[in-house]
Amino acid sequence: MKSETEVLSIRVRKNLKDEADKLGVDLKAALEELLEELVAERKARAQKVAKELHNLMDVKPEEWVNDIRTTRHEM
Repeated sequence: MKSETEVLSIRVRKNLKDEADKLGVDLKAALEELLEELVAERKARAQKVAKELHNLMDVKPEEWVNDIRTTRHEM
């Protein structure tokens, strides 16, 4: 199964690109690897924050619904 791709156009410093070329760096592979790492890192951080918030809230769904109803009636 082929995965869908997207074309990116970026500007990098010429000396950095030249150096990467000299060293045989596969820019496409390097960028994909870096993006995969960054996405995984951000997802993990978001999940950690969500879990921490969930632990701090420690509110049952019924309590949440009742609090919302109470707030609506106060307005």
